[in-house]
Amino acid sequence: MDRSRRQGASGARPATAPPTSSRLTVRKHKNRRRPGSAWSRLPKPAAIADACGRAVRRSLRAVAVVAAVAAVGGGVWGGYRWLLRSPRFAITAITVDGTHHVDVAQLRRALPVQLGDNVFVDLAELTRVVRGNPWVASAEVHRILPHTITIDIREHVAAAVVELGELYLADASGHPFKRAAVEAGDADGLPLITGIGRAAYTADPQAAARTVCDAIAAAESWRTAARPEIGEVHVDPHGAVTLHTAAPAIAIQLGALGAGLGARMHTFDAAWAGLSDAERTHARAIHLDARPDHVTVAFAKD
Repeated sequence: MDRSRRQGASGARPATAPPTSSRLTVRKHKNRRRPGSAWSRLPKPAAIADACGRAVRRSLRAVAVVAAVAAVGGGVWGGYRWLLRSPRFAITAITVDGTHHVDVAQLRRALPVQLGDNVFVDLAELTRVVRGNPWVASAEVHRILPHTITIDIREHVAAAVVELGELYLADASGHPFKRAAVEAGDADGLPLITGIGRAAYTADPQAAARTVCDAIAAAESWRTAARPEIGEVHVDPHGAVTLHTAAPAIAIQLGALGAGLGARMHTFDAAWAGLSDAERTHARAIHLDARPDHVTVAFAKD
């Protein structure tokens, strides 16, 4: 059989209709917008009114809360202004306790509050003013309603007079707290500590305070026995201490502060007991710092 005929009979493709459109054909989309004017698309008046009503109802609770808070705040503010202005809370007494050196009248004049003022004053400010007095170590201020202010003071206790360019009172911690009014009796009965200097104190206040403490301890230890009264404790840059008696004027060189000072004082006691009254009167210097068992006494020349 002829191959061409066989192929035509078995492999012929059926005839199809031509395509109605090409892949490159751009189709026109239908307009999906609804016909009509812009006014037709606005919410209905009834819907608007309903939405406004719901918004108002939701805001009523917030408005009520704000109004309540405003009312309470106004009441508190009014009550506060009444407390500050009511004559019922006018100060009729200012008491000051715990004073020995503080001039109470001067302290009252320095206060930013006077009798007749309102009792609800700033207590922190009052405390700051009271602590500004150099004699005051600490202070507490309280109000006692309806019309009293109380001030409790703890004063510094002077343990020595320290020469730091000028004379200052120092407490037992070795820290100076005020200038010494010698003419007013601030230095009466207190040992005078010299040799530290203002520059040394400014350079290292803590170290200087420790030296003052050691000098105070030396003066207190000296006074525990029947010994000549001292008026000055001099500390040299190396920490050696010299005691100066008032009458007769004797320089007692005890050596370094700290350990061994008490033993050297007992050595002085033995040497002093061996001197006659005339020798004590003429003694001008006693050295105990060279050897613990050796004492050198220098006498005034006649």
